[in-house]
Amino acid sequence: MPLYEIETLAHIIISWAADEQGAAAVVEDAYPGEKVVRLTRRPRDTWVISKSALGLTTTLNNPCSTARECLSKASGDKLHAIRLYMHETGDDLDRARKVIESNMVMGW
Repeated sequence: MPLYEIETLAHIIISWAADEQGAAAVVEDAYPGEKVVRLTRRPRDTWVISKSALGLTTTLNNPCSTARECLSKASGDKLHAIRLYMHETGDDLDRARKVIESNMVMGW
């Protein structure tokens, strides 16, 4: 089954689907009312997220490990995890949000 990248105004969803209609149905199922603004069939069956593109490679400590610890302490509560991450690292709100959300997507 092909892998699709489906973009709405608020989300980028990566999902397997039999065809483009099936990929669009994933959005309708998960986010009813959101309009698909871009739908692309990926050339391979894997997806890579670049840590450098997210700005996660400039610290000495591994931000993913710290983020996962914060998510665990916060029992998956994103806002609490962001606060914990800011406290642990001294990073600002924007960077902490990016790191925590990135790790939530990766299935901490």
